[in-house]
Amino acid sequence: MRIYNNVNAVNAQRNLSITGFALAKSIEKLSSGLRINRAADDAAGLSISEKLRAQIRGVMQAMRNAQDGVSMIQTAEGALNEVHSMLQRMRELAVQAANDTLTTEDRRAIYQELDNLRVEVDAIVARTSFNGKNLLDGTLVTTVAAGSEIKVGTTLTGGGETAHVFALDVSGAVPGRTYTFSYNSTTDTLTLTRSGDNVSQSITISNIAAGGSQVLNFSALGIKLTVTSTGGITADNLGAALTAGATDTITTHNGGGSANMQVGPNSTHSFNVNFSDVRVSGTASAMTTLDSAITAFSTSLSGLNSAQVTAAQNLINALDGAISYVNEVRSYLGAVQNRLEHAIANLGVQHENLTASESRIRDVDMAKEMVIFTRNQILQQAGVAVLSQANAMPQSVLQLLR
Repeated sequence: MRIYNNVNAVNAQRNLSITGFALAKSIEKLSSGLRINRAADDAAGLSISEKLRAQIRGVMQAMRNAQDGVSMIQTAEGALNEVHSMLQRMRELAVQAANDTLTTEDRRAIYQELDNLRVEVDAIVARTSFNGKNLLDGTLVTTVAAGSEIKVGTTLTGGGETAHVFALDVSGAVPGRTYTFSYNSTTDTLTLTRSGDNVSQSITISNIAAGGSQVLNFSALGIKLTVTSTGGITADNLGAALTAGATDTITTHNGGGSANMQVGPNSTHSFNVNFSDVRVSGTASAMTTLDSAITAFSTSLSGLNSAQVTAAQNLINALDGAISYVNEVRSYLGAVQNRLEHAIANLGVQHENLTASESRIRDVDMAKEMVIFTRNQILQQAGVAVLSQANAMPQSVLQLLR
């Protein structure tokens, strides 16, 4: 018999340690509800489940995107409904004006209402926006023009120091305008002025340290410029660079009336929605024809009665074309809304199935884990009891020493 090394106690302690570790793992899984709490639990399973989680979160955001798209379309369609009502009223007036029971004075009164309705159509278009973006004037997105002196990546040089345009956001700016910089070195004030109406905004700029950046936010004009410098640049040199002949203007461009709808978790899961120009004074041929017909009707009021009748009849035809055009725009938007609603329904099913797949990999089976937990708990209790007995075994040697 040996007492220096109690092999039985060492064996019992080793198994008790293994059981304690397994019990701790069971407690962790049961308390977190997850089978995989760290990569060591299941390296391959963790990799797969994290990719599934990226898809799940992407699908959830895509659903919100599609719902926002529906709201955007509903905003445009609600305005078009009112435009339709006004066009129908204008056609009613044109039919009335074509009747020879009216005098020239009666037709002048009709023209007054026609003209006000024409102005109100453009006014409704101007007021119809979603999140600051005009929907029905064909200028949904403002972009930096190809010929703009300042764009992303432009090098700004002043006083021997250089900086670079890291980012340029003009989404809130008026399209088709030129914005010009001017600088006051005494007050370190940089001013940006918009062409056409000469609206301007001034901000104070400061030195940029080496490797630093500065955001030039002209929020009133809808332009935000981020400038970086590797070697650093002083405020005066930055002001000089932005007012140099080759780099002192930003030119904006009408990015078109289309909106990108990101309705899936991957970059290719998107499509464009066109928001057409429905202004009477806009670019659509049906609406410009209507504008000309209203003007021609006004001109005819100073001529013969036959000319007035002809102008009223031409106005009826022009209004038929405008109503048909708005019908097409509304039908297209309605079809897109239906498409988005089907996309939302599909994304809901996709989210459910992806979540189920991720759950099977990542989540713990509580019933199964409770069986393992109970077994480990019993093994630990038994291990403690056996270790106690193993520790007591060497005491029998004392019988030999008596």
